[in-house]
Amino acid sequence: MRSVQSSFALVLMGSLVACGGAMPPPSEPDPADADVAATPAAASGGEAAEEGDGKKEEDAAADASKQVPTTCEQRDKMCLPPAAFVKRLCGGFYPDVALNLFAKGTPFTRGYLTRDTEAWNASGGSSSNDKLLFDEEVLILYQRVPDTGGMVVSGAGGGYDVLRWDGTCASLMTEEVRLHVPPKPKFAPIPWKSLDQKTRDAFQADEKVGKVVAERRKECKGATMGAVSAKCEKVDKQMGAALIEFVRGGGALPAPGPLP
Repeated sequence: MRSVQSSFALVLMGSLVACGGAMPPPSEPDPADADVAATPAAASGGEAAEEGDGKKEEDAAADASKQVPTTCEQRDKMCLPPAAFVKRLCGGFYPDVALNLFAKGTPFTRGYLTRDTEAWNASGGSSSNDKLLFDEEVLILYQRVPDTGGMVVSGAGGGYDVLRWDGTCASLMTEEVRLHVPPKPKFAPIPWKSLDQKTRDAFQADEKVGKVVAERRKECKGATMGAVSAKCEKVDKQMGAALIEFVRGGGALPAPGPLP
C-alpha cells in the first residue's frame, strides 16, 4: 500500500511539472543598453566641465590683464611692459599706475632725455603741458620702428613711447632718449590732487613725507599756481622731491585704483 502511495505522488509531481513548465531565470540587462543610457549624462557632464574650465581660464586671463604688469617683453635688450597694457595706459591718464611702474624693483627700462622736448602723445591720450626736460627720467613703454618698405633710409631711427612720472605718455624720437643714467635725473612733478585718496594716505603715513605735505598745505592753502608765495613754491618743490624719493626708495604703495 505504501509503495502504491509513493508511486502516485511521483506521478502527480511529474504532471505538475509537465503542465506548469519551469520558470525561466530573469534575463540579464544588456550592457550596451546601459552604456547608451549613461552616455548622454556623462557627455553632458564632460562638456559642462570643459566649459567651466575654459571660463575659469578666460576669467583668470582677464584678471591678469587688469593688473599692473610685473614682467616684461624683451626688445633690443630693453624690458618693456606688454603692448596691450601700454595701449590702454597711454589712451588715458593713470598717475597712480605710473607710480607703481616706477617703483623700486620694477624691471622696466628707464630712459633719460637728451634735450628739452615738447610733450605730445601719439596714442591720443593725455599729454602734459610741461616740456620734457634735459635729463628727465621716463619709463620706456614701446619702441616704434620706422616703416621704410624694406629700404635702408638714413636718419630713419624710429622712436619711443614713454611714461612720465606725472602719469602722462609722450612720444619721442630715438635721438631724444638715452639709457645712460645722468648724475642728477629730473622728474615730472607728481600731480598730488589727481592721486587716489588711498595713495595720498600712504604718502602721508610716512613721517618725512607727511611732514612736508602738511607744510605745503599750510603755506599754499590748496593753491600751487597763480599768485602764490615764494614759500609755497619752495615747499611745493620739496614735497614733489619727497614723493619721488619715497617711491624710488621702495616706500609701500597701495594697489592703484582705476586700472588701464
